[in-house]
Amino acid sequence: MSENSENSGNSGNSENSGNSGNSGNSENSDDTEAPGTPTPPAAPPGTPPGPQPEPIRFFGTTWVDHDGGYGLRRAGVAIGSLAAAVAACFVLRFAFQGLEIAEVGSLVGMLVIAMFAICSAVAFRKTWEGFGSRPKDPAREDALRGLKSIGFIGSLLAYFFRSLIEAPGEKLRRTEYESARAQFEKRRSTRTGNPAARKRPKRR
Repeated sequence: MSENSENSGNSGNSENSGNSGNSGNSENSDDTEAPGTPTPPAAPPGTPPGPQPEPIRFFGTTWVDHDGGYGLRRAGVAIGSLAAAVAACFVLRFAFQGLEIAEVGSLVGMLVIAMFAICSAVAFRKTWEGFGSRPKDPAREDALRGLKSIGFIGSLLAYFFRSLIEAPGEKLRRTEYESARAQFEKRRSTRTGNPAARKRPKRR
């Protein structure tokens, strides 16, 4: 009788210890997984390995193969930028008429017109250059941001004329993308190569 009671007691203790150990492990496992941890997004199927094309505003990556409504997007950007430039000219005309009504003087009016003309010319040039090359001095570009904002009509006209040729910035991104793809293919072919041509380690 005493042996049976001892065995039952031991089995009860072992079960309790096992249950407590299992509960402790489950608690630890729950603690290790932080709640709300975002899972990394899976790569879209069919994506080729290597460098990916850089998307362009309003065009995405349709410039690579000229698909996905590429022509319609170009037409939309051209019409939209031209319409915005024309609307901005009307707004500036109303502002100039307001200066005439206020009788601030012809000199002030000429200075305002000259300021907008110069800012628009600079904005057009810098925007057009940005379609073909990366800025060499980012600090200078940041300093000219306010001036380009004043001459935003020039930037809109640059988008209009560039859209008649290609997607704004397409040539630059295509050159960079093709160069990156060529380097990637070269490195991959160098790594794989011909297995028979690889040097085998000498046996001792």
